[in-house]
Amino acid sequence: MVEHRKFGNLVPHLILWVGVAIVAFPVYLAFVASTQDNATIANGQMSLLPGGHFLETYYKTIFVGSSGTTREPVASMLFNSFVMAMSIALGKIAISIISAYAIVYFRFPLRMTIFWVIFITLMLPVEVRIYPTYKIAADLNLLDSYAGLALPLIASATATLLFRQFFMTVPDELLEASRIDGAGPLRFFWDTLLPLSRTNMAALFVILFIYGWNQYLWPLLITTRDDMQTVQIGIRKMIVTSDALTEWPIVMATAVLAMLPPVAVVVLMQKLFVRGLVETEK
Repeated sequence: MVEHRKFGNLVPHLILWVGVAIVAFPVYLAFVASTQDNATIANGQMSLLPGGHFLETYYKTIFVGSSGTTREPVASMLFNSFVMAMSIALGKIAISIISAYAIVYFRFPLRMTIFWVIFITLMLPVEVRIYPTYKIAADLNLLDSYAGLALPLIASATATLLFRQFFMTVPDELLEASRIDGAGPLRFFWDTLLPLSRTNMAALFVILFIYGWNQYLWPLLITTRDDMQTVQIGIRKMIVTSDALTEWPIVMATAVLAMLPPVAVVVLMQKLFVRGLVETEK
């Protein structure tokens, strides 16, 4: 019997709302700063209510740019970040699901050795191998290109491990039934495994998209032209040494705009993301 207490859920909900307020307040403060003029912010007189410069600030941010060390409009930065994040997310999923399929369903020499080599690369993130990765990218003329932004980060040992563990839970009867129906390896992969992996791919896509979107160190090294920089690099270049010269409304507007794509991905794929994380029976 479940006991229903009148105030049983009050404390958990109160704690939840306090947590939401703590997380959301800096975002609200950034939005408020983006709607006020630069002099008000520089003088420390910013109010907690939105100002009257919303349309002016966001139009200048998206289509004109700032007067900092970068003068590129934020629209091009957002596009570069979007292309990089999408390429990394889709590329990681495609490579990982194919490699996991080969490891689980094909018998070839050194199969498990190859898997453990892939798994060991978890200890070698891009920050550890930054110099040789940059050297190879430079030798292949990948500087200032979308391929240079995405290709060095496109492999994922974590996604390969997750897909492998999922494929090992797929009943062998499905493989035998596909063979009886005359389906080859590619047909079994396309018609059976891919539909079953839909929620897993959705969960990984959300995680990997945010991972690619938040990249800072690699885009900082691989791009030298302003028209190829991502929004994270653009925010840093907008902040100049002297506070008086920094256009803080544009900086804050850029920060708000930079948060929108990851939030949109999480909101739009929320159901599939949760199912991909908690669903155990297929």
